[in-house]
Amino acid sequence: MVNIFTTKLITEPLNPVFSDPAFRSFFNDPPAAKPRQRRETSLGSGVIMDTRGYILTNHHVIEGASEIQLVLHDGRNIPAAVVGTDPDTDLAVLFAHTENLPAIELGKAEEIKVGDVALAIGNPFGVGQTVTMGIISATGRNQLGINTFEDFIQTDAAINPGNSGGALINARGHLLGINTVIFSKTGGSQGIGFAIPVSLAQGIMQQLLVHGRVVRGWLGIMVQDITPELAESFDLPQVKGVLVSGVLERGPANMAGIVPGDIITRINNMEFDDSRNILNAIAMQPPGSVITIDGWRGQHRLKLRALIAERPPRTGR
Repeated sequence: MVNIFTTKLITEPLNPVFSDPAFRSFFNDPPAAKPRQRRETSLGSGVIMDTRGYILTNHHVIEGASEIQLVLHDGRNIPAAVVGTDPDTDLAVLFAHTENLPAIELGKAEEIKVGDVALAIGNPFGVGQTVTMGIISATGRNQLGINTFEDFIQTDAAINPGNSGGALINARGHLLGINTVIFSKTGGSQGIGFAIPVSLAQGIMQQLLVHGRVVRGWLGIMVQDITPELAESFDLPQVKGVLVSGVLERGPANMAGIVPGDIITRINNMEFDDSRNILNAIAMQPPGSVITIDGWRGQHRLKLRALIAERPPRTGR
């Protein structure tokens, strides 16, 4: 575990009055004012994933930082550089050029069960490395509106500001996930915290190390869940599949012949009833691969093939 301290340079906008010609003429046209800059500091946590100096943390912990400093358990203070970030899962990889870093042992996401003991490690409120205990409350949490791609572990181990990017471990000290966010009305822990599973975090880290970015599949469609009301209006025999509500012109789906109003029930023979799950499944397909799509267009069965493209980078959070 490491504590992360970041510094951001914030440029404060000038008051528009200083650019007003009447104001400037009244003061005999003074020199143009320059924007002021101030330093803003914040803190978070990180997990040492590799003895060579690779550290996993949250994207929001280091977003926009002009300087990143790590404080190790032995008191060493060392600078870190950003290897790559993935805003869609809120993960980032840092590199610290130093020796003798103790890497954490990884757990297995498939072995995580509701009710298991969980420990959250981090640097809450900057008080220093702190451990809190709870249980695994749920796995596979999504549709929370937190990240683009969501598959969270929920825990009631106390996670507070400064814990972001820290480790969620089991009773044997094995990494289960990366503490990311809490649901709270006060800003403090209220027993509902979320961590990114180690399997997802490790996969994102490998892509950032190899490619410098995360490569995801993309079809260029917008989809929505099928409600009983939608099923009735489309005269569907049952509420299954997802509704294509939009298709990007000249995108992969458009080139494959998909049109708004189509119902997609299967991709590569895998059934889907949830819009987020189908988009996640598409994102997992390697660009350049061909998928088969089954569904309905009105009362007629639909079977198409589509060439997966690479998902364009996000333009903002």
